[in-house]
Amino acid sequence: MATKEKNIWILLIFILSGLVIGGLLGELASRVNWLWWLSYSQNFGLENPIVLDLSVVKITFALMFKISISSIIGMVLAIFIYKKV
Repeated sequence: MATKEKNIWILLIFILSGLVIGGLLGELASRVNWLWWLSYSQNFGLENPIVLDLSVVKITFALMFKISISSIIGMVLAIFIYKKV
């Protein structure tokens, strides 16, 4: 049973690394004329952060996602590599 949980965590690490590396490659590809489409992205999340002021402590919540074509490709490649390993 511990092996199955371990595999899920490894899969999540693979997916997140694929998203991050894909996003970085997409930013680099935006400087190349014929690879501009890899950097096409959509932002979603909280535009303005939520602030909780308790007079003693002030907590700010914010979450923003930027998903690009290259990060989706990176995520798919990470899942493919995970299945091969």
